[in-house]
Amino acid sequence: MENFPVIETERLILSQLKEEDIPFVVEYLQEKIFSELTSNIPYPYSEEDAKFWLQISRQAFEMKSGFTFAIRNKEGKILGAIGLHDRGDDKAELGYWLAQPFWNKGLVTEAAKEIIDFGFRKLQFNKIYATHFLHNPTSGKVLLKAGMEQEAILKQHIKKNGEYFDTPMYSVFRDKN
Repeated sequence: MENFPVIETERLILSQLKEEDIPFVVEYLQEKIFSELTSNIPYPYSEEDAKFWLQISRQAFEMKSGFTFAIRNKEGKILGAIGLHDRGDDKAELGYWLAQPFWNKGLVTEAAKEIIDFGFRKLQFNKIYATHFLHNPTSGKVLLKAGMEQEAILKQHIKKNGEYFDTPMYSVFRDKN
C-alpha cells in the first residue's frame, strides 16, 4: 500500500494526519484527563509532542508497522485519532483518543469498527487487541461495542509515573468478524 488509505463512515473521514492538524491536536490534548486515561500522552502536551507524534506516525506507515488515522468530521476537521500498530505474529494493537467535546456520541465506536474491518480485510491480521486503564471503564464499553471481548486482566502491565497499572485486554479475531 503506497498511499495512506482514506476510510469514510456514515459521519466520519479517517485519513492521514497532516501538519495543519498540529494546532488542534495540541489544543485538544491540553486537558490533563488525556494523560490520566492513556499510557503515552504526556501532560502538559506541547507542539513538539504533536510534531514528534506526527513524525513517528509517518515513519510507522512508511515501514508498514502502523497506521494512525485522524478521526475527522465530514468537513475534514480533526476530532481525534485512531490507529493500528503491528505487533508481529499477525496481530495488531488498536489505540485511540477523541477530543472531549466529541465524547459520548459513538464516534470512536464508529471509527473502531471500520479500523478493525480494515485490519482484517486489507492488512490480513488474525487478531486485533486493545487495553485500557481500569479507571477508564468507558474505553472498555467502546471496545465491546466495536465487537471485541475482554480476554484477560494484565497485571501490572503498564508503568506510568512510577506506578504500575493492571489493564484489561480486549480482542477480536478475524474468523469472528
